[in-house]
Amino acid sequence: MSAVVRPLALSDLADLLAVQLACYGEGFVESVEVFARRLASPANCSLVLEQDGSVCAYLAAYRSVRGKVTPLHGDFEAAAQPDTLYLHDMAVLPAHAGQGLARALLQPLWEQARSSGLQQTSLVSVQGSQVYWERHGYAVQPLPDATQQARLASYGEGAVYMARTL
Repeated sequence: MSAVVRPLALSDLADLLAVQLACYGEGFVESVEVFARRLASPANCSLVLEQDGSVCAYLAAYRSVRGKVTPLHGDFEAAAQPDTLYLHDMAVLPAHAGQGLARALLQPLWEQARSSGLQQTSLVSVQGSQVYWERHGYAVQPLPDATQQARLASYGEGAVYMARTL
């Protein structure tokens, strides 16, 4: 099978929605309109992975700042001086699990972020994924700012903010 990692495009949004629906409960599915606004953000650096011409995984990400959480269904807000690669959402179709597709998306994005001067990467771990992210070097970080805590709460019970040095 031939795998291609490339930037997420507007034409991929229907496929992205199908991957989301296959991976998440209804409460975590974000709309095509939200993703279209994110693609328009100058900070966007989201990727998709295609195998044999069809999207089977994606990584929604953007350049942000340390300690800032994007709320569920929120826009990718450009920062004047980004220092962090924020991983908002990553999903792999269940039929393709265990093939290393997540790493195939993460690795090039981490390298791109490092080469552009970003110092860390962060995310919100949901649905029991904390151990997975710890295996990739992420650690739970406190959020002392009340606004960011409220944004984190939009993900529901058990969501934690995590970061790792690039």
